[in-house]
Amino acid sequence: MIKPPANVLELPLSERGLMALRFAVEKVIDEHVREGLPLYIWRDGKVLAVPAEELRARP
Repeated sequence: MIKPPANVLELPLSERGLMALRFAVEKVIDEHVREGLPLYIWRDGKVLAVPAEELRARP
């Protein structure tokens, strides 16, 4: 899990927004893995279903 730095309130708003977005995406991925649900992504002009097994193997 991503941990915010101690001085998070001193960071620029854009950086804090990116941190929040990354945290939210990580949370969604964890939830899909836990529930065994595929995650749908847009790649090369198509919608792809990424199985939970592949999400578990992510770095």
